[in-house]
Amino acid sequence: MELSDVDTTTIWLWLAIIASGLYHGINPGMGWPLAVSAGLMDKSQRAVIGALLPLSTGHLAAMLLVLLPFVLLIALAEWQRPIQITAGVIIIGFGLMRLINRRHPRALARIPPTRLALWSFAVAIAHGAGLMLLPIYLGLCATSAAQDGHMAAQRVIDQNLAMALLVALVHTAAMLGAGGLLAWLVYRYLGVKFVARSWFNLETVWAVSLVLVGAAALAVTVAEWR
Repeated sequence: MELSDVDTTTIWLWLAIIASGLYHGINPGMGWPLAVSAGLMDKSQRAVIGALLPLSTGHLAAMLLVLLPFVLLIALAEWQRPIQITAGVIIIGFGLMRLINRRHPRALARIPPTRLALWSFAVAIAHGAGLMLLPIYLGLCATSAAQDGHMAAQRVIDQNLAMALLVALVHTAAMLGAGGLLAWLVYRYLGVKFVARSWFNLETVWAVSLVLVGAAALAVTVAEWR
């Protein structure tokens, strides 16, 4: 049984969601070192695992905050292409802003690391983590619409909402898996000196990746529009 172009596109989009989640999980800026810190302070492996739950909860909330406004927007089929183009431009603009201004918002410094869920939510928003999912989510909604054909507006909204929740959950699960594994390895075997000696700054990589994702989404949308 051969896969159709729509099926192949859907597979690649889901793989991109998982890959972006792994990428966010590996990045120490998303908080896994705080889980290591919690484990070291309590001298307990359970504390490492316990810290991962609020970190992932905050990250999930940040993803949904970005995705949910588009649930209603993309129900307007005639505006689908302009919405995708706008999303691509927003992602590129945010990535360029991160490249030019690398200072973290002062508000982040006022959130104590002990409030892990709030901290994770604020950091993900400040870094534009949810923006990376936008073109993928919009692409999944487009392939789903192509499979189902014409649908009533309410069904489109319900389907888009379910898709947004699923995208955010799968992404966060991948992020939790990657970040949790690193936190456990550093706590149990590698030690904090490993992080200090071997890690590198991912801020520039993050900003460039946002620009590339936005540019790719923009190019694909414009090519399909023509």
